[in-house]
Amino acid sequence: MLSFLEPMWPARERTSLFLVTLCVGVLSAATPTFATALVRQPVYTTAPHFSVAVAIGDQRAQNVAQSLTITLERNMTLGLESPAPPIKVENWLRGQPLTSFQPGKVYIVEFWATWCASCVAALSDLVQLQEKYRDSGVEVLGIAAGERAQTAEKARSKLDAWLTEKLPNLNYRVGLDYTREMDELWMDSSFSIGISTSFVVDRDGHIAFIGSPTQLEEVLPKILTGSWRISDEAKAADAERIAKGERTMPIFVKLTPAMKAQDWAKALSVVEEAVAVLPDDVNFRVLQADLLLHKMRDLQAGLPVMRQLVRDAINKKSALWMAGAMRQLFDPANDNSHLPQAERFAMGNELSGHILAINAPQRGDAPKFLSYPAVAQYYYESGNKDRASELIEVTLKSLDGPAPIPDNLKQEVMSESVQTLANYKGQKACYGSVCATPQPGVSQSTKAQAPEERR
Repeated sequence: MLSFLEPMWPARERTSLFLVTLCVGVLSAATPTFATALVRQPVYTTAPHFSVAVAIGDQRAQNVAQSLTITLERNMTLGLESPAPPIKVENWLRGQPLTSFQPGKVYIVEFWATWCASCVAALSDLVQLQEKYRDSGVEVLGIAAGERAQTAEKARSKLDAWLTEKLPNLNYRVGLDYTREMDELWMDSSFSIGISTSFVVDRDGHIAFIGSPTQLEEVLPKILTGSWRISDEAKAADAERIAKGERTMPIFVKLTPAMKAQDWAKALSVVEEAVAVLPDDVNFRVLQADLLLHKMRDLQAGLPVMRQLVRDAINKKSALWMAGAMRQLFDPANDNSHLPQAERFAMGNELSGHILAINAPQRGDAPKFLSYPAVAQYYYESGNKDRASELIEVTLKSLDGPAPIPDNLKQEVMSESVQTLANYKGQKACYGSVCATPQPGVSQSTKAQAPEERR
């Protein structure tokens, strides 16, 4: 069950709540910074939960911060051994309606949405899982609880068309929860941050597992034999999941209004609280640097944070951390002229070398758009326009690689990359049917040139 990020990063790095999983606005070469993207409508690569969507302007998610607060106050935590919440589905798009869980059967309840990149692979793999374990009494339910549409009918039509195109051989039920009632009962109550998220309901109607669908292949056989729920491994995993949720959910509740109001000082206070509790969470670390350097322009506080971020990224040998750090320095959407240029280019040079070593251009199985645009910008501003153009071309070719990328994300990255390539070359550029001409008055390197260039 691979999302398109899996060939490049290990599972522990794919659990990010913001940085890579949030929106293409922070991944490509011609879009706003991460902090700005938080107050815009995103295009998701892997989906955050509604608690995050509140912060980025999703109108249907405005009530989530309140529901999360209620969950915290009432201690309504859903976890291992909890009775399964009820099924609340307005429309069943595939399969016969199901109103309650039948004793003796094991149910996989999968929360997903059409805008979630990893969900495409997860739902497809569940087709195979359903076929494999049908005779063992396993039934899969796909719950679309985060669909964005003006009305339930429009959401239903959108889902129906998507399922017809993407999963023509679907062999399990799919339901629409447009009101979010099921989402609140299951996702919010279990501190589940992002989708796709899997819940397994055991034969007695109690929760046996909550987590990523990528874990089902390993966990489901143990659930069927009855060995999973009584194991120390299951209890420890669930305790760790809940503990992390209890730490992060209150942070989201406070961060949401601050980001929406663009109250950067308040947002920074919340993020610094998060960093103190979760120092190895790349999302909060990158957001902290972004707020200080690009929103508040506090170089005295921001530069030490940025230096530490770069050091940690390199020491961890983490492509994910390096990509986040590199974009803070060389996202062309930022005005970087206020940064100390010699230090900026020194950090960019070091990060670029490590990024290209970990994810080499000739490695065709790994996506490039998460980090290559910022690396290309570094080379362009350093005066190596040919190398910059080459890296953008590699980025474009990687979009057609073996790792699946959702069509909407692919098209947006492709459009912006082709535009960047045209700007770099100063002439018309095309990739497939997508073409662009240099933007009048746009220079990819005028904001801040390398120190040696100015000399």
